Formats: sequence, structure tokens, C-alpha cells
Amino acid sequence: MNNVTHPRTTRPARPTGRVPMRQASAAGHGAVVESTTNKHENILLRREIGEVLRSVRQHQGRTLREVSSQARVSLGYLSEVERGQKEASSELLASICQALDAPLSAVLREVSDRIALAEGVAVPDTVPEELIRQQGLTLR
Repeated sequence: MNNVTHPRTTRPARPTGRVPMRQASAAGHGAVVESTTNKHENILLRREIGEVLRSVRQHQGRTLREVSSQARVSLGYLSEVERGQKEASSELLASICQALDAPLSAVLREVSDRIALAEGVAVPDTVPEELIRQQGLTLR
């Protein structure tokens, strides 16, 4: 892609290089750490989901064949999902997570954290104190 036009439209392409972003007042949930325009343009949800699923499967020492059989999805399709070449439907994703004995919420949280990191957004390891105060929550 050149810097003159976007490949499928006549609008100008985005310039390369750093673009200043508004910094959050305090480093907390959603605080911008560092960002570049092109850095997160290429983030693909299907690729991130696939990488997380593959990582979980390999960590368990399981084969594509085992998981595809248990999830009732073809071996080739599961392979394409893991490589980020196919977009998994919510039903298929739930089936794969069930076959991996991994909560869908945990997989999606990991995907979200990976995307936030790629975007340069700080993700806290704990619940922000401000949220606790707003909700009137107590710890322990």
C-alpha cells in the first residue's frame, strides 16, 4: 500500500509514523502507554483468537486431531482457525473452548489483553481502586 490512496477507496491513506495520543491522567485501566498509527492497524481478531487457542492446546500437549474430534469440527478448519485464516463463529469458538476445557471468558480475556498490549493500552492486573469506590465494593 502506498501513502497516496487506500487500496480499495479513493481516500488518502493514513500517514506512517507516530501519532500523539491523549494520555490518561493516571496510569490505570485504559491508560495509553504508547501508540503508533500502523502498529495496531494490522491487528486481526481472528489471528489473536487463533494464537490463543493454539497456545492453550499446545500447553495441554494435545493434537489438532484430538481437539477437532472432541469439538466436532474438521481438522482442516480448526487448523485454519488457529492460523487466523478463518473467522470462528461464536458457536464454534464455544465448542473449541469446551473441547479444550478452557472457559470461553478466559480465552476472550487473553485475546483482549493481547490486543490491548498491541494497541499500547495498559491493562491493570487488579480492579482499579476508582471502580471499587464507585461500585461501593469491598475487598475480601
